[in-house]
Amino acid sequence: MDFRFTHNCLYVLDLQRSLDFYKKALGLEPVRWMHPSDMDATLAFLSDGKSVHQLELACVAGRTEPYDVGEGKYHIAFAARDMAAARALHESMGCIVRDPETEPVYFIRDPDGYEIEIIPEEEEA
Repeated sequence: MDFRFTHNCLYVLDLQRSLDFYKKALGLEPVRWMHPSDMDATLAFLSDGKSVHQLELACVAGRTEPYDVGEGKYHIAFAARDMAAARALHESMGCIVRDPETEPVYFIRDPDGYEIEIIPEEEEA
């Protein structure tokens, strides 16, 4: 058998707010949209334009209650070439939530509470 990793899905309450956040914070752009017939939802697939892996944002119509995002027990990660510039951007957005003093990495939080680890690009391999 041959498998290929394609995407991760996050459920969000306000799709436009999340699209705006991911564009500004991480440079992600929507590349595909779906409206599944078996659910009243919009799915937006975001890409960084470099990797094949995508981030799927799922927004269920009429949902008003926040999703349980796992109490910070899991996260997704993005590598940055210029950590100083990335940190400055995220500081200006006020979305840094964990910044270990002894590590070159830090964490940001999206509008729905999902944590995203920012790591130096060379640590990705």
